[in-house]
Parts: sequence; C-alpha cells; structure tokens
Amino acid sequence: MQTITTMQAVYQSLEHVMDPEIPVLNVLELGMITDVKVDIEGVHIKMIPTFAACPAVDIIKENIKNAVERDLQMPAFVSVDKDVNWNSNRLTAEAKAKLRDYGIAPPGRHEGDVNMDMLVKVNCPHCGSENTYLRSPFGSTLCRALHFCRQCGMMFEQFKPLS
Repeated sequence: MQTITTMQAVYQSLEHVMDPEIPVLNVLELGMITDVKVDIEGVHIKMIPTFAACPAVDIIKENIKNAVERDLQMPAFVSVDKDVNWNSNRLTAEAKAKLRDYGIAPPGRHEGDVNMDMLVKVNCPHCGSENTYLRSPFGSTLCRALHFCRQCGMMFEQFKPLS
C-alpha cells in the first residue's frame, strides 16, 4: 500500500518538472520517464532526453531529483535510460495541444519511419493554415525546425518528428 501511494506521489511530483526549453511541457507529457521504482534506498527514476545531443539533459535530471526529494522527503536517483530511445510518438496528446498553443507546431504521428514530408508539410500553429514552407531544418534548438506561414505571415518552429 505504501509503495502505491509513493508511486502516485512520484508521478504527481514529476508533473511539476517542466522542460527548460519548452516550459509549458512537463517530463511526463514529453514521454521522458521510462521507469520509476521505489525501494528502501529511495526513488529510482530512469529518463530519456528528447534528442540524443540535448544540452538540457543534466538540468532536467537535476530538476527531477530536486522536485522528488522536496515533495517526497526521500532520496531520488535519476539516470538516463540507455535501453530506450525517445521518439516523437511518445508526446502525449496534451503535449501536442500545449505545443500548438505555445506557437510550436507539434510533430505528426509516424509508424516508425520519418520522411521529409513530415518536416515539410506542417500546419501553422498560429492560424492552422497548410500554406507553409520549411525555412530551415535547424531551429533554436536541435529538436526544432523553422517554418514560415504564407497565410498569416508568422515564422514558427516545429518540434521535429523523430523515430
């Protein structure tokens, strides 16, 4: 019974750990948490970055550790899960809606293969128009591409699809 309550508390705590680059999304919505175990030593959490070379991984690990230790008053051990690779299908529906509201086009769902069309054919998160074009496959971070909407004239980023 104690473990169930503690597991619920861990996940409640993780809901408040936001991505430092997209602060409207938490690590659960991003699909970054791969395993949680609670034992006599404390809470053991495995996480994965959204991009292999993500520069924020150490900050996210530290934020997870600090939040869980503060909220549960027990030691937390956070490690990168080397057995699981993140892909954009791990984003929750809530995450995709929040991305759109934040002005970032969410990635489309894929069946394991990401093709160029998924990077080129992107709806504008501001007006919903399909009349957009890829300005650059490189945005402000490694996981984003830069687009322009011919309909509303807005530049916007897309969270890149990744398999």
